[in-house]
Amino acid sequence: MNRWMIFLFLIMVACGSVEPIPVSDRTPLPVLDTPPSTSISPAPVPSATSALPTLPNAVSFPDPNNYQWQGWIPGLENPVDIQNAGDGSGRLFIVEQPGRIRIFANGQLLEPAFLDITDRVDDSASEMGLLGLAFHPDYEHNGYFYVNYTEAGGDTAIARYQVGADGNSADPNSEKKLLGVKQPFPNHNGGAVVFGPDGYLYLGLGDGGSGGDPFGNGQKLNTLLGKILRIDVDQGDPYLVPGDNPFGSEVWHYGLRNPWRLSFDHVTGDMFIADVGQGSWEEIDVAPAGQGGLNFGWNLFEGNHEYAGGSSSGITGAVAEY
Repeated sequence: MNRWMIFLFLIMVACGSVEPIPVSDRTPLPVLDTPPSTSISPAPVPSATSALPTLPNAVSFPDPNNYQWQGWIPGLENPVDIQNAGDGSGRLFIVEQPGRIRIFANGQLLEPAFLDITDRVDDSASEMGLLGLAFHPDYEHNGYFYVNYTEAGGDTAIARYQVGADGNSADPNSEKKLLGVKQPFPNHNGGAVVFGPDGYLYLGLGDGGSGGDPFGNGQKLNTLLGKILRIDVDQGDPYLVPGDNPFGSEVWHYGLRNPWRLSFDHVTGDMFIADVGQGSWEEIDVAPAGQGGLNFGWNLFEGNHEYAGGSSSGITGAVAEY
């Protein structure tokens, strides 16, 4: 169903050139082989006990009645992300969940779509589909861009495409798959795809779904689920794991439920993570620039509140929750 949108979304990425960091020998991580299911298990009831520091109250959002809201771009179908290619063109690239990327330029939504991969994207559940987009820091010269999508069968695919000669279209057959991750349930697929200030590609993957993280993936380091990943797409085939990744694998941070979006402060380089909560608390997490290996607590904690229970030792609490 087509719908218009009002969409304000900012990803701040510093894209300076970097020297390649020596890489360690990559040992592939096992991933969960449970086939996708449409059944959702009931979540445990969270505890009211708070074991992490209590945060100050957030500032209330201004009264929306004081603003006049206006439709901006009509004719879109389930828009979930919007990006700028950083090529000086001023074009906006809008991700539609069913599997298209559209270009908005000079006040118009261009036809045909920049990329159409609806033939390989599964958006049969509300948290599946084409979920994220990132342009290579050197996109103006190499034409590479990267997407996160749910493929037929329900698993996550991270893939690279290349723009065509006209600059306004990309060939679906240019796809190069970098990573596939088994998904046991049709929710919590994550979606974030962002280049960091260090030139590496960062990926947000959810805990695999159902409710309450029934397999404990958020706290397991032998699965890519419930993690922020960090890979070098300019070295190796299809990529290399940077030598300073904390666990010798793709994993950069863990203890996350569904890191739907992340961004970098363009001044400090700090990473901000928007992690979707279970039912009581949404949270914003922050990782200092260049620091990997943080545990953000899920499913022991939801926000800064005890959930499944456990020690708060070594857990990095949320900086904001609501």
